[in-house]
Amino acid sequence: MIDATLKTAVREGTGKGVARKMRERGQTPAVLYGGGESTLHLALDTHDADYLFRSISVDNTIVSLEIDGEKEPVQSLVREIQTHPWKATLVHVDFLRIQKGVAVDVDVPVNLVGTPVGVRLGGGSVEQIIHDLPLRCIPSKIPETIEVDISGLDVGDVLHIADITFDEGVEVTVAQDRTICSVAAPRAEIEPEVDEDDEGLGAEGDASAEASEGGAASDSSEN
Repeated sequence: MIDATLKTAVREGTGKGVARKMRERGQTPAVLYGGGESTLHLALDTHDADYLFRSISVDNTIVSLEIDGEKEPVQSLVREIQTHPWKATLVHVDFLRIQKGVAVDVDVPVNLVGTPVGVRLGGGSVEQIIHDLPLRCIPSKIPETIEVDISGLDVGDVLHIADITFDEGVEVTVAQDRTICSVAAPRAEIEPEVDEDDEGLGAEGDASAEASEGGAASDSSEN
């Protein structure tokens, strides 16, 4: 599990006008909520926040918020990042305060490892259905990724969530029978179908045409 740190400060005032002035100063408004404590309105350095979010998996990385004036950093998870619809710049960030020993819900990336035997020897292809798995666990057990060895899969094999082993205390919050990935059979080259009746008609048509041409030549010689 990767820990990340982000410096921030409590901001005074809320509303669109305050947020607009913050963005003009290179800051992004944010909120920190949960954990049985009051909501804090924060100000992030936009450049630092954007750089951090691009370098981590925001769905399952614990972010330590170093709040100006506070002695201890606050452990949090990113719950929502709002960006400008076409500029792709940060607009607002929501953080969830987490507590030691209290389970949280996270989405963890699924990383398929190895080349299936059905691909190497059978010419098949891997079709990955699920790329992120929703899990519930205490913060200290949040995995960075879920690595799954698929080298033993043959053509036609299917890997389900139930086939993956998780650490004790880690709960998958979707149905166990859902498909993670499968190895599909190679696609055969499809040859165009030829209708035998059409082929026969074509031959007869050619013969009729030749007969007509022969008849016309005969008539011409007689004249």
